[in-house]
Amino acid sequence: MTQLNNFSKKKVAILIENGVEDAEFQVPYKGIKMAGIDVVVLGSRMNETYKGKQGKVSVQPDGTTTEAIASEFDAVVIPGGMAPDKMRTNPNTVRFVTEAMQQGKIVAAVCHGPQVLIEGDLLKGKQATGFVAIRKDIINAGANYIDEPLVIDGNLITSRLPGDLAIFTTAILSRLGYAGKEAAMPEVTDTNAEWWKLADAWGGSTKGEIVKGLNTALAGERYAQEAYEQYAEKTSDAKLRSLLQEMSQNKIRHIQKLEARLAQLGEQPSLTAKAADKYAKVKTALQGSDDT
Repeated sequence: MTQLNNFSKKKVAILIENGVEDAEFQVPYKGIKMAGIDVVVLGSRMNETYKGKQGKVSVQPDGTTTEAIASEFDAVVIPGGMAPDKMRTNPNTVRFVTEAMQQGKIVAAVCHGPQVLIEGDLLKGKQATGFVAIRKDIINAGANYIDEPLVIDGNLITSRLPGDLAIFTTAILSRLGYAGKEAAMPEVTDTNAEWWKLADAWGGSTKGEIVKGLNTALAGERYAQEAYEQYAEKTSDAKLRSLLQEMSQNKIRHIQKLEARLAQLGEQPSLTAKAADKYAKVKTALQGSDDT
């Protein structure tokens, strides 16, 4: 990626605490830094090495939210994991984020990151997203929760989970002025973009890891679909049969989506994924019906 002029003047704060979701710190940090933007890591304490939840992140902060001045930054990034639950208990961190929001700075939160926004009463009347486990918390804070990879409302940017990190980071860079063909980056509205390539370049999941995850999910869905189908044939309960058949059809749709995603990546289902339904068929055949 080519650095754009004047980007050395931009300054972004990324918050850190123990238990941060590693990729949600690494991907925005590396992506923004690769664009030539100054990235400052802010923790609650200096002289401490903060550890990620997965053990991949080990970083010392450049400063603390106690001393940081919001007006000196162009954006604030709040990664997720277990870290935001600790960040929200630090009044200096909440104050820093609140001041950034009030000053119209870009405030970007992913996964559990919106917990800090909730603590600062910053979501009332906003469109936002976040990890599904805090959906009700976001709604109770006065926001309209939208289950999308990226939700932008004014200077607020939110995303749901690690799989959204490429588009999340691209949105931050775009709002900072680093976007489009000159930056060799897709538009955030481009649903056909190969977002995984950006995530890989920025320290996120590699193609191999994505394919492995898809095949693991595909094996589970194939097994479940065949099991539901077999049990539906065995049962004499009409209501249960109807329910199992409905569940089987849902699994078929999931399987089609997973196979389509593998095809987009130029990959085929693994042998394990292909054999999962056959294994389920054999296993259920060895079990009697509800009438035996």
